[in-house]
Amino acid sequence: MKYQLSPSILSADFGRLYEDTVKVEKGGADMLHIDVMDGHFVPNITIGPVVLEGLAGKTKMPFDVHLMIENPDKYIDKFVFDNTEYISVHQEACVHLHRTVQYIKSLGVKAGVAINPATSLRTLDEILEYIDLVIVMTVNPGFGGQSFIESGLRKITELRDMIEKRGLNVDIEVDGGVKLTNASSVLDAGANILVAGSAVFSKPDPAEECRKFAEIFREMK
Repeated sequence: MKYQLSPSILSADFGRLYEDTVKVEKGGADMLHIDVMDGHFVPNITIGPVVLEGLAGKTKMPFDVHLMIENPDKYIDKFVFDNTEYISVHQEACVHLHRTVQYIKSLGVKAGVAINPATSLRTLDEILEYIDLVIVMTVNPGFGGQSFIESGLRKITELRDMIEKRGLNVDIEVDGGVKLTNASSVLDAGANILVAGSAVFSKPDPAEECRKFAEIFREMK
């Protein structure tokens, strides 16, 4: 299994966003996690496509776009850049989830679905075979720096079992409260992509923190 780190720019210094991006890229980060919040689906407002447009082409890291917004279909195409690899929407925000997933794929981008801590895995039964990624939220979305919800480990394990029993190739990304001290447990549970925000960008040397995550990945193999 290929393990990947996707640092969340939600915890970066927005006054030095490009510089922070360079730091994690030099540290070996695999992707850049983009938390898009609208102040409706979640309490906070973060960034729009103009910010990504400023980064596109200036980094080799793929964009891992996480839309925590209402009516995502209206905005999906605005987040498609040459760097964009994944666009993920929330199961809770989509009335016609299958149609939304197909629209993402029609734009040449991998499609992901995120589920909140209180959302059952059963809500993925009819969509799992059509997607490339599931984001398991291990905090309630909307704020950075929250503590990991431990029951998420069980959900990750159950999801990995669902994927393997169906013979699917679906990545499991874990977003919320991930840090060096619990990374191994999250990977052991079945995840293969870790989102880390404050665990990377709040440290004096974000590049070194990325290298520490990479060392954990190597130990897992």
